[in-house]
Parts: sequence; C-alpha cells; structure tokens
Amino acid sequence: MKHISGKDFDVMIGDLLVHVESATLNITDERTTVKTGGVPNGYVDGDVSAEGEIELDTTNFLIVNEAAKNAGSWKGLPPFDVNFTAAGSETKMNVEAFGCLLKISDLLNIDPNGKEKKKHKLPYVVTDKNFVNINGVPYLAPAEIEDIV
Repeated sequence: MKHISGKDFDVMIGDLLVHVESATLNITDERTTVKTGGVPNGYVDGDVSAEGEIELDTTNFLIVNEAAKNAGSWKGLPPFDVNFTAAGSETKMNVEAFGCLLKISDLLNIDPNGKEKKKHKLPYVVTDKNFVNINGVPYLAPAEIEDIV
C-alpha cells in the first residue's frame, strides 16, 4: 500500500499550480475549559484562526509574482483559496484553506556557497468565514458562520 507523503501533494494557490518546497497550515482553536470551584465544568467557545507558510523555489515564486504583477502589487493580491491535495493507493487528503492573504518573508537569504536552490517563504493567514475544510468536512460548525455576511 502506498501511503501519502509530502511528495504527493499538489498545491493550488488560487488558480495557480505551484510546486512547494514545504508548506504548513496551523489552526488555533481557543475553546477552553470552564471551571467551578477549580474543577472542570464544561467548556466555552473561543476565537479560531489559521495561518501557515508556503516555501517556493524561485521558479515557482515567480509564478506567484506574475499574479502580483497582474494585480498591480503584492499587497494588491486578493486573498486566494489554497488547496492541498494528495492521494495514496487507498487514502486521499484534500485540505482547503479559504481566503488566504499572502505575505512575503525571506525574500532574499543569499548563501554564497550556492549548495541549494534559492527558496522564498510566503506566510499567509486565513481570512474567509469558510475557514478550512478537511476532505470536504468544515472545521467550523455551520451555526458559527451562518450570520456572518
């Protein structure tokens, strides 16, 4: 049986297919325990957020740079949906992050020894109420987003 590895993921940033050197997506869920007299007694909902980072080589970075050029600037890029998909012989993984606002870090980090190809990091934050879906299952409950315009 072939298991999923990082090599198996295709990454779409909006409608751009890019090869990533690495990628992360982290969810922060601030639900917390309520205590009565110092003893756990249920929980309350809290804020949620998601963010990550996509690391690209220069060839793939320039694909996104072309989209920024078409938008007028990097800050002019509208939020993108990012889709991470992979398949093994018996398993599939599809993670969607909605409304990802891209930023740039590590634009240049030059190593004069030249042992590796140049990489660029694009941190992002999830800004859309649809938040994150995992294999089609939303992270947020429908009631949490139904009144958000």
